[in-house]
Amino acid sequence: MMALLPTLLTLLRVFLTPFIFRDVVDGHCHAALPLSILAGFTDLADGFLARRLGSESRLGAWMDPIADKILLTCLYVSFGIANLIPDWLVWLVVGRDAAILAMVAVAMVATKVREFPPSPAGKLSTVIQIAASLVVLASCTGFASAQGLVQASIIAVALITAWSGVEYVWSAVHRFRAARG
Repeated sequence: MMALLPTLLTLLRVFLTPFIFRDVVDGHCHAALPLSILAGFTDLADGFLARRLGSESRLGAWMDPIADKILLTCLYVSFGIANLIPDWLVWLVVGRDAAILAMVAVAMVATKVREFPPSPAGKLSTVIQIAASLVVLASCTGFASAQGLVQASIIAVALITAWSGVEYVWSAVHRFRAARG
């Protein structure tokens, strides 16, 4: 049973996502914040536990980034709908993830490449996007100290998201060239 715990945590992150989305869109940031903290914790804990328990799997390695993309896309789209962040940031976050998924799809069809390890900038992007989402939610609930951090969080998300997007495209071009000979 313990070997399944990392996968269950990943699935919990996906399960929480529509409730977080609904709460943000409905203006219930006080309800979305603890759910988002829990979802962020599952992102940290699933990989750690998989390594610690020796239960790393191809399924888990595949599911974790998909769960991250589902959570972060829903968070940032809901923030845009609720006017908590600028629309351009929503487009940047969602566009980067869509581009990454498109590159993976092309690689799966056009090459024999089947592994797509996250880059360090991609991992950092996920952490910063989650942390920034917690700042946005804390600000939305009225935490005065968080309100001053929202603009800095938006800038940090924009910079690391753009950087990791460029890095993924650069890496994909090199991998495609290498795979095609």
